[in-house]
Amino acid sequence: MFVTRLISGIVLVAVALATIITGGPVLFFTLLAVSLIGMHELYRVTKVEEDKLSPLALAGYLGAILFYILLYFEVSAYTMSGLISALIVLMSVYVFAYPRYRSEQVMAAFFGIVYVAVMLSFIYQTRNLQDGKFMVWLIFLCSWGCDTCAYCVGMLFGKHKMSPKLSPKKSVEGAVGGVLGAALLGAIYAAIVGGYLEASGNQIFVYALICGVGALISMVGDLAASAIKRNHDIKDYGKLIPGHGGILDRFDSVIFTAPVIWLLAMLLV
Repeated sequence: MFVTRLISGIVLVAVALATIITGGPVLFFTLLAVSLIGMHELYRVTKVEEDKLSPLALAGYLGAILFYILLYFEVSAYTMSGLISALIVLMSVYVFAYPRYRSEQVMAAFFGIVYVAVMLSFIYQTRNLQDGKFMVWLIFLCSWGCDTCAYCVGMLFGKHKMSPKLSPKKSVEGAVGGVLGAALLGAIYAAIVGGYLEASGNQIFVYALICGVGALISMVGDLAASAIKRNHDIKDYGKLIPGHGGILDRFDSVIFTAPVIWLLAMLLV
């Protein structure tokens, strides 16, 4: 299992490097594909989609694609209108197919668009900012860096359970170690790439702050994904990534950190 997980992790990092460094359409269409797969995993869990593609799930996928099209052509002023349109279409399916679907399924379908597609799109949006080719890596640095640091500190010093019912293995000490570790990684990263940044000011402090806040939010994302799985009595969202599970299992924290890093970059950089 460890070898399988390691190989999958290496492949995942290689794909991330190739798509994010390239940026542009390559990153855009990769994120769109990842979003649709993640939505499919969530829809299977929440019974929006079961053995075959359902009209409700199709409406959700089309809503996500519409959002991405508006984003790609830089008509961001209309992205909210796109989401409202998607909700109207979902409600229309609900009404005209009644009583095939329950209201909970409709809400889950719309939730999937926002939770997966919209939030992951902020990786692309961050990549397009000033210094975005450097800034975008903070999303993964604070997410996966926090996870690694929290695991190591928790194993060595963890005594107080952070969320005993939801994730018994996570500790307060590990959480603190994860946030501090991520902030340190952000500072080190800024020191390495500082000479290539266009932004002025103390970027070492700024990157450390962004990573620290992002790490804190990433833990919420991780626990939120775990809560959904526990509510539906599943271990993993899928089996796409050997040793890791599905897209949502690997990107659960990234989903939360991507919009937060984008927002902090807009405010601080």
